[in-house]
Amino acid sequence: MPPRSSFQDDARETEMIRLFQLYRDEQEGRSGTDAYLTIQGQQLPLELKTSSKASVTTVRDFGPAHLEKWQGKHWLFGFYGQKQVAYKYASPSMMQPWIQSKANYIQPDLQLATLAAKKLELADLFAICGEKVTYSYDDAYRLQKKQYTREQYVNLQDQPNGYSPTQMLKILRDRAQYVMQRGSTLNNPHIPASYFVSWEAITTNHAQRLRELVQQYLSTL
Repeated sequence: MPPRSSFQDDARETEMIRLFQLYRDEQEGRSGTDAYLTIQGQQLPLELKTSSKASVTTVRDFGPAHLEKWQGKHWLFGFYGQKQVAYKYASPSMMQPWIQSKANYIQPDLQLATLAAKKLELADLFAICGEKVTYSYDDAYRLQKKQYTREQYVNLQDQPNGYSPTQMLKILRDRAQYVMQRGSTLNNPHIPASYFVSWEAITTNHAQRLRELVQQYLSTL
């Protein structure tokens, strides 16, 4: 079976937004929040996932950014592998065990990246960037590239229009940690079918039932 296209995923998410009476902030783009639910004067962020199988794929490179992005989010899943499409809602607490298990899996690699970056010394900086009294903006950009905004580059300058070797070493360590953390990501972790087995399938009165389930969760807080 050929892989689903991004167009198909987008179409299904758009249908879910219509069916459950959600709304999307178009300014956020694909990397932002998929949709929002308005309830009791609150705007709750939702992560939307669709699947034609019993399990669900998540993201290509799971890492710290996703742990931050998914913190406190509600989830809505659409299963299209049956004659009747089934939807399932998950509160933040329902998703927390799975998210935490993936966080625990990559944690040793993240710690290794942090510790290894701290081991870099001035001699390492000189070997990579050359030995200078003052490093320029271009020197720093060549090292850290687009991982900093221009404002961040300027704020990090500790000399007139430049960086001391000590400050440049901090940038080098930051870059090393970023590069190693990129290698610490988990490729497309699946949420297994067993994780959803006891969850209610929403097949009718979609918008109303979703709000009832969300309200049940909010009442426990």
